[in-house]
Amino acid sequence: MPDWDESVDHAPPRRQVLTTTEKQLALRNALRYFPTEQHASLAGEFLQELNTFGRIIMWRYRPTAYEMKAHPIQQYPAKSQQAASIMLMIQNNLDPAVAQFPHELITYGGNGSVFQNWAQYRLVMSYLCKMTDEQTLVMYSGHPLGLFPSSSDSPRVIVTNGMMIPNASTQDNYERLNALGVTQYGQMTAGSYMYIGPQGIVHGTTITLLNAARAHLGLNGDEGLGGVTFVTSGLGGMSGAQAKAAVIAGASCIVAESNAHAAYKRHQQGWLSTVCEDVDDAINQMVSAAEQKKPLSVGYIGNIVELWERLVERGIRVDLGSDQTSLHNPFQGGYFPIGYSYDAAASMLSDDPEKFAHEVRATLRRHASAINSMSENGMYFWDYGNAFLLEASRAGADIMADNGRFKYPSYVEDIMGPMCFDYGFGPYRWVCCSGDSNDLKVTDDIACEVLEEMLGQSPPEIRQQMIDNIRWIRGAGENEMVVGSQARILYADDEGRRRIASAMNSAISSGRISGPIVL
Repeated sequence: MPDWDESVDHAPPRRQVLTTTEKQLALRNALRYFPTEQHASLAGEFLQELNTFGRIIMWRYRPTAYEMKAHPIQQYPAKSQQAASIMLMIQNNLDPAVAQFPHELITYGGNGSVFQNWAQYRLVMSYLCKMTDEQTLVMYSGHPLGLFPSSSDSPRVIVTNGMMIPNASTQDNYERLNALGVTQYGQMTAGSYMYIGPQGIVHGTTITLLNAARAHLGLNGDEGLGGVTFVTSGLGGMSGAQAKAAVIAGASCIVAESNAHAAYKRHQQGWLSTVCEDVDDAINQMVSAAEQKKPLSVGYIGNIVELWERLVERGIRVDLGSDQTSLHNPFQGGYFPIGYSYDAAASMLSDDPEKFAHEVRATLRRHASAINSMSENGMYFWDYGNAFLLEASRAGADIMADNGRFKYPSYVEDIMGPMCFDYGFGPYRWVCCSGDSNDLKVTDDIACEVLEEMLGQSPPEIRQQMIDNIRWIRGAGENEMVVGSQARILYADDEGRRRIASAMNSAISSGRISGPIVL
């Protein structure tokens, strides 16, 4: 049995949602992976996990004989290079440097799962070792249905996650079915094996900040955000991009994070300038940096509402504000209530879930009230697609306008839609499977060459987007964004994606790039 590792962050225990009869079903579902003669010895262990953590994780099957990370592709014992690349991507999603709760198989977002348990991981890796280029592995919420005959032009893996009948698709039903072991929430890139660390959304976040300032603070296209202040929350797998993006754009910011482990992890990885546990110290550092037009990201270890309310009390004007707490999962650890330490709130979540939910709703009401006060003082606030406005409205917060709509826009409708998505620009990610940082540098150079060639032919309405993207890829290496696999994020349109991919393919054929690339 692997030892409990305190060096990695662990998911808080989930609330108990199963009846005694349902727990028996959860055990049967877990034991199906093992020979009948092993059931008696495993059943008690799995039941203890279910009673302690609210789910069966199968700790004993977590691998410890090798390092969990993206290894160079040639090190994977696979018959198919495509299968080997999938093994690389899976292990990157579970790398302790990358994943939020690696030993619980959660990559980001509090519940974005790669698999439901370690037996599924081991089975899938075994299948991928055996797979040929004329087979397809079919996955259902972490459960491998098996290898099926297909053609070399077919997908090597078909993945579904979170399959719920819409009429029964409630939070309570999902939590029950997840505890039973029959569904999981894979987020966008956790359960699909495509996560590239916090870098995954940092380009989009940088573009969001730049265009929010251009539209609402009157900055022109060539200006950085020197002197601009930004306050938000979340230093997790996705939200952690905010601090790095703010510094790249030139702003000074505070990012609140309840989980000290997450904050210090981002600081150690170079994604956060400094960490503070005193709210006034955090505010003073942001204000001082803004006065000097100095890029700075301050990680405040504490509740975001404490930060907002203190900013209101001190009369500090903030230019830009948002939120990236995991409010898609408000009552299972995605959002923590004010007035409690992280550990105390985590204990309340499992010991007294009704009180936890009550405190979360009360905190959301205070959260919205503080944002309203800051907005009245000139701050531009947007919803970052994390369900903040939705959950605040459900909690009874003052978040609705007189016309029945939300007071604040989402970043899609107000910023990224008009500037990027409407023109076909979106996140384009690639991973250099050799693990060689020089290969990544070559791909950066190739992408820059392609975009510079395209810029001269671009219509006026997308010239600024092209200029932003060229500036981004030129500075990508020096911004030191790699966490885990040698990967890159770049916003590109359809033509840009195809031309960059073709150029990278030619570079692999000529030997300029030493190994295959996952797009």
